[in-house]
Amino acid sequence: MKINKYIEHTLLKPTASEKDITKLCKEAKQYDFYSVCINSYYVPLAKELLKMSSVKIVSVIGFPLGAMSTESKIFEAKNAIENGADEIDMVINLGALKSKNYIEVYKDLSEIKLAIGLRTPLKVIIEISELSKNEIVKASEICLDAKIDFIKTSTGFSKSGATLTAVKIIKKIVKSKAKIKASGGINTNELAQKYINAGADRIGTSSGIDIVKTLQEV
Repeated sequence: MKINKYIEHTLLKPTASEKDITKLCKEAKQYDFYSVCINSYYVPLAKELLKMSSVKIVSVIGFPLGAMSTESKIFEAKNAIENGADEIDMVINLGALKSKNYIEVYKDLSEIKLAIGLRTPLKVIIEISELSKNEIVKASEICLDAKIDFIKTSTGFSKSGATLTAVKIIKKIVKSKAKIKASGGINTNELAQKYINAGADRIGTSSGIDIVKTLQEV
């Protein structure tokens, strides 16, 4: 697969304007990226802008903290889907995970997955910069138990983003039972290729154009 089809063209800044989202969607169509990844407020706009294209719409929910109630996450996810989102990226309840309330973490994930249905891929952001190796392993195991479609490394709003080490740890746990989205700090073609080789199935980045242009120039 061409690298552009790994890329989720991302703009999640709270100050993103309609003009910014319009530009993002135009670029996604121009470079034939897999998707745009945006806040749920802009899903209706993106749906209108991308209606004649193959570009998917990914909406984040419970973002960027993950500390919201399950009910609020379900409402936000369902609302985003009704407005045109094709996939959902949600943040795991980090506080519950850190507290070792693993049953609560599982219930949060499984109830959201059940609510949005099997046809809508659910990616769970585990925020690796806040976790130890053992916690990354545990979070990945819970995601598998909850039948999550993707494990995503980072929100891009924490101390750091994706690491190759974390992607390799996650891949070792999930094998082929779930996919991996690497995000946060991936800004070159060389780096993107390394993450794909390590097991990433998607790349979340705001530098997709730079990645593709670098490849075109080679």
